[in-house]
Amino acid sequence: MSRQEDPSPAAPTVRASEPGLRFPFFVALIASLMAVTPLGIDAMLPALPEIGRALNVDTENHQQWIIAIYVFGFGAAQLVYGPLSDSYGRKPLLVVGLVLFALMSILAGFAASFHLLLVARLLQGIAGATGRVLVVSVVRDCFAGRQMARVMSISFMIFLAVPILAPTLGQFILLFGNWRLIFFVLAGFAALVALVTALKLRETLHPEFRRPVAVRPIAQAVRRTLTNRNALGYTLALTCVFGALMGFINSIQQIFADVFRAPERFPLVFACIGLAMAAAAFTNARIVERLGTRRVSHTALIGMILLGGLHTLVAAAGMETIVTFTVLQSATMFCFGLLGSNFGSMAMEEVGEIAGTASSVQGFVSTCGGALLGLAVGQSFDGSTVPLALGFFVLGAMALLVVLATERGRLFRSHHIAA
Repeated sequence: MSRQEDPSPAAPTVRASEPGLRFPFFVALIASLMAVTPLGIDAMLPALPEIGRALNVDTENHQQWIIAIYVFGFGAAQLVYGPLSDSYGRKPLLVVGLVLFALMSILAGFAASFHLLLVARLLQGIAGATGRVLVVSVVRDCFAGRQMARVMSISFMIFLAVPILAPTLGQFILLFGNWRLIFFVLAGFAALVALVTALKLRETLHPEFRRPVAVRPIAQAVRRTLTNRNALGYTLALTCVFGALMGFINSIQQIFADVFRAPERFPLVFACIGLAMAAAAFTNARIVERLGTRRVSHTALIGMILLGGLHTLVAAAGMETIVTFTVLQSATMFCFGLLGSNFGSMAMEEVGEIAGTASSVQGFVSTCGGALLGLAVGQSFDGSTVPLALGFFVLGAMALLVVLATERGRLFRSHHIAA
């Protein structure tokens, strides 16, 4: 299988790698690699109360650390995997990361204390980040132009589907065992993907394209990423809205258990909200080229703020029901779905020539910063949906202020990158 170049005359001519897999199996492997991280987060959600009881977690809000510490590990690891893969290749890091993910899942499954579980989850997040971080590099090694877009589109659809289905999978696993079985299933999945990667995937980075790990060029790229107004501004805005998402993930199980007293409905409502995000991703793909990233994302950000404010008023007035929560949260998440990818794209507009390092730095800042903000929202849970709704309103407003500062007070304008 050879790499297919975009017919545009501006497309670069780069020798492609052979992944060693037929196209459908290659796409399936890429999707499986991308699925590791969301499975590690969302499959846990139905089991949080049981884990808390089993490991004697006295404060219910402390259960949220099971999610947050994983995300911290995932975010921090993004700083190192890109440069290491450029030096040592994609396949070794993928296999090692998946094997370590499986081992840490087993350790978490056998954890006898909450602190040991958190250590295992931190290391699990660090290991699991290999799949998410290196997938784009593997695909870019093998494809370009429209065929690369095709592979990533199919894989991203599966990536979106996993969070929708993961809580239901976790709930299903609990029918056959306790919370430890979820970790053992994750270990088995990671081990299977590692085996297929080791046996079937060829190294996709050509030896002549390998670069030694050098501190000075990396430091210069990091400095440029953090001092570029556009890159830093939209990274911080993305951090705020990702914090709202993490607040939702941290709080959602407790909301259904303690507010609505209907934990059995949690997977279904979670899936509905996830479908709203998937619908937003589909809508964005169809309108963003015509309307532009700024017009779409700025409008969506304002929509998220207004919906967060409305939801806060409904919750504070004591009018919250499962129906109002599902409708308002789905609409809010639809707006969020129009933000994430566009903010990420705009953050990369002026740092394209250092895309690898810039992406790692931006991923680290937005993921770890968002995890901290989301933890603050989650730890504010008081037996109502007010903190969650208020979190979307406040963090959305913070993101808007950052965007206004980045764009010098002008929203919705087109942006032209200097040649």
